Amino acid sequence: MTKILVIEDEEIVRANILEILESGEFEAIGAENGRIGIEIAENQIPDLVICDITMPEIDGYGVLEKLRQNPSTATIPFIFLTARADKTDFRTGMNLGADDYLTKPFRRQELLACIAARLRKQAAYEQRSKRELRQVEAQLNYSLYYDQLTKLPNQLLLRERFQQNLKQSDPREFHSIMLVDLDRFDEITEALGNKRRDLLIQEVASRLTVAVNAKDTVARLQTHKFAIILTPRERATGEAIAQNVLNLLNRPFQSDGYEVCLAASIGIAATVGDGDDLDGTIKNAQIALSHAKQLGGNQYQIYTPELQRVSIDKLALESSLRYALERSELLLQYQPQVSLFEGRITSAEALIRWRHPRRGMVSPGEFIPLAEANGAIVPIGEWVLRTACAQVQKWRTAGLPPVRVAVNISARQFQQSNLTDRLVQILSDTGVPPEFLELELTESTLVQNVAEAKQRLQTWKDLGLKISLDDFGTGYSSLSYLQQFPFDIIKIDRSFVSHVNSDPKNAALTKTIISMAETLNLKVVAEGVETEAELAFLHRQGCGAIQGYFFSRPISADEFAQMLHTDKRLHLPPTQQSETEYATNAF
Repeated sequence: MTKILVIEDEEIVRANILEILESGEFEAIGAENGRIGIEIAENQIPDLVICDITMPEIDGYGVLEKLRQNPSTATIPFIFLTARADKTDFRTGMNLGADDYLTKPFRRQELLACIAARLRKQAAYEQRSKRELRQVEAQLNYSLYYDQLTKLPNQLLLRERFQQNLKQSDPREFHSIMLVDLDRFDEITEALGNKRRDLLIQEVASRLTVAVNAKDTVARLQTHKFAIILTPRERATGEAIAQNVLNLLNRPFQSDGYEVCLAASIGIAATVGDGDDLDGTIKNAQIALSHAKQLGGNQYQIYTPELQRVSIDKLALESSLRYALERSELLLQYQPQVSLFEGRITSAEALIRWRHPRRGMVSPGEFIPLAEANGAIVPIGEWVLRTACAQVQKWRTAGLPPVRVAVNISARQFQQSNLTDRLVQILSDTGVPPEFLELELTESTLVQNVAEAKQRLQTWKDLGLKISLDDFGTGYSSLSYLQQFPFDIIKIDRSFVSHVNSDPKNAALTKTIISMAETLNLKVVAEGVETEAELAFLHRQGCGAIQGYFFSRPISADEFAQMLHTDKRLHLPPTQQSETEYATNAF
């Protein structure tokens, strides 16, 4: 039943309106003044409000202004009652957001017709809003299955396509996975900049698509790594396709006026056993891919059991990693996170680095997977936690402005049953209050055991720790996923932020994520902000904070302390949003 609130200080008028409404099969609620009317509206959320203008204590204008400021009551249709018919009074109410006016005295039919018109308009508005929401959800669901830059399937859709192919084919057939990794890509594109690099990746994706047939699936796994599901065919045909891929990628690329020459390494593996182990097949293809790189790249290799033996270089690196902690070869750098409310540094992400005695700086992308695989990530992860907390305490003791430090928790680390006990011990040993430590997790870490993950995260939250969801939108989740876990912060992945000022889809998705986070009372950090245009867009949308090279690369603890000491700030672009709006997202 439609609920209508009537705010009228004259008892006779109020009783008359309530009688009319009840006879019209409405649920009618009366309030004798503006203060009571506001309380009822905020507690019961009526479908429509009828309010007198001239009342003691809080007049009708004050009631309307208060309700429009509350998100829960902001869109409720609002009809003014007045004994005056002055256009100035009408304009004042309309400027505040009134939907209609009724001039006293009025007839029963006038009242009911006015109410019916407002309710029809509200219903139409809600229908349009639902339609727009469905469109945005469809776009977000698309983003969960497709890479934003290349429009190719991502790893999640790759998995579904693989299972689909298995169901539709003969059980005796073998399916092959081909991994394609661009050789020396980071080195080649370092001088090109983000725009040319992205154009290059898009052209690579286009050539890979041309190299296979329509039944094959080309997916993007990482920045410069792709996977291809080859439908069942002879081994020689698969090798011919691999060679065709190499030939296409060897042709010079034109990237925004630059000619770039690329090469690639390819690993191919066929399904094994019952054929449904995609992870095992990809692992074998990766072994073949690594072997192709060790042989100099720009070639393909097919997996054989002999390739299972780990290369000498990889074995040596893994062995060195076991001693990296005790030899003090690991170090932390800190990348600032900056509030878009004040422009000041409010937090930082702790990032691990390895200074190898012979190889120099080893990329985390190279040694972290090794550490995950051999279990070294558990002591390394604890060292990161302890070192970051100790550093926070040093900054606090030095009297520097308070900052929170975010530490990534790996999947293997998260599975440790004593992780919570170790966190409590580290906080106690270092003396850091829990609110200064933020734990970052990815969606893939949490989906292994949702019930257990929810319980553990709630325990951390009860301790006072902050919890953030890293790389939001790149994993398995949907919008409702966020409501399952007690997150404080979501980090928008760089793929959403990139080109947000020029790509309407990226812009719509990013705006929706920020709006959704605000509704769920979550803070938002946008990662990978590299341009002034990206900053300006995020600032306009009310994003809480940013992280990226536009403000600072990851730096040493001493450099970070100097930033805090000098109060280095981000120059914020002008905006029309109010400080009240930003305050809700401020850290």
